[in-house]
Amino acid sequence: MSYEMIAILMFSSMMLMLLTGQRVFGAIGGIATIASLALWGTGSYDIPFAQAMKLMAWYPLLTLPMFIFMGYVLSESRIAEDLYRMFHVWMGPVNGGLAIGTILLMVLVSAMNGLSVAGMAIGATIALPELLRRGYDKRMVSGVIQAGSSLGILVPPSVVLVLYAMIARAPVGQLWLAGVLPGLMMAAMFILYVAVRCALQPKLGPALPVEERNIPMAEKLRLLTAGLLPIGIFLIMMVPFVKGWTSLVESSAIGAIAAFALAILKRRMTLQIFQSCVRQTLLISCMFMWIILAALGFGAVFDGLGAVKAIESFFTVELGLNPWTILILMQVSFLIMGTFLDDTAMLVIVAPLYVPLVAKLDLGLPPDQVLIWYGVLYTITTQIAYMTPPFGYNLFLMRAMAPPEIRLSDIYASIVPFVLVMLLALVIIMLFPQVALWLPQQVYG
Repeated sequence: MSYEMIAILMFSSMMLMLLTGQRVFGAIGGIATIASLALWGTGSYDIPFAQAMKLMAWYPLLTLPMFIFMGYVLSESRIAEDLYRMFHVWMGPVNGGLAIGTILLMVLVSAMNGLSVAGMAIGATIALPELLRRGYDKRMVSGVIQAGSSLGILVPPSVVLVLYAMIARAPVGQLWLAGVLPGLMMAAMFILYVAVRCALQPKLGPALPVEERNIPMAEKLRLLTAGLLPIGIFLIMMVPFVKGWTSLVESSAIGAIAAFALAILKRRMTLQIFQSCVRQTLLISCMFMWIILAALGFGAVFDGLGAVKAIESFFTVELGLNPWTILILMQVSFLIMGTFLDDTAMLVIVAPLYVPLVAKLDLGLPPDQVLIWYGVLYTITTQIAYMTPPFGYNLFLMRAMAPPEIRLSDIYASIVPFVLVMLLALVIIMLFPQVALWLPQQVYG
């Protein structure tokens, strides 16, 4: 059997295992183990050992539990509620103001957590009941929460970009900075859409009644101060890192300590909440570690087969496709896989194939910057895939958290305009790479 056929058999077997509902790390690692034993016998024992040592020696991975812990502390101690209360008071007089405030809330939660699931949970539990009670259209509400929560994997500190950095051997700091402007641009595009739509159709997002807007300025300022505290945590964490005063790991530790201290000062940190935060942090961190280890082992077997070179030759020589066509086909494949896989699974499945191929394509950018730019493209594409029917990840999260009056058909219909906005953002960043690359270049030179 040719190496190309072995590679195709491995990939198809792994996809089949995932379709059966097996755990991601078990499907990927199991196929890698069977293939390596069949190809190299007992000598293949060195592969998982070498990849485990590589994983343990990757110092920036220590940021993973720090950021996850910080996010859970801010969520479980209800500090995120202060943010929404602030937006509720300050944005309420505008048509669609609470929806705009919800998007801003999602951006800030993303900047504190790095996981889209956290944004979805906070949006569905805090913002959703309030928006529905205020007479907002249920489709508008559903779309806003899903679109806003998807920013969690793009706005730093993105956990997904940390995983991409591990697999692509790209600097995490540059990837985070590359996600800042695209993330803010997408948030601004969401806000512009909501503002224009609600201005044209006020019934979709009515303003707060006059009697509810009559809040003393002192109370408004108090809420503003309380709501801005989490932003202060983000600045305390990120400014020293961007300035070069602290390393990535040190900044993540500063963020975790600052969030924990704020929860204590506000008297919202109990023993029960602390145990819950630690337990959830341990569960998610271990899950990511197993998935990365399985992906590294699978990639090592693929690399040993020379599969990446074979795929590159197939696209560029046998099919004669130009680099941009290949790039677009990659993005389309992410959209298709996103109908039944989450972002982490998509990354660990195809990154060993796509990342080396992208680095060799002539896209008019230096090789080191191509991988940074592609990391942003991958992340936006997975955000779109999260919201694409029939099996988009966010669709089912929304269905699980939404009240009965929001049906699955409403959830599917609600994401159409936001997906179109995200596709427009993806095209903009593909045509103008400096949207993603300008900030890392300014900071790192």
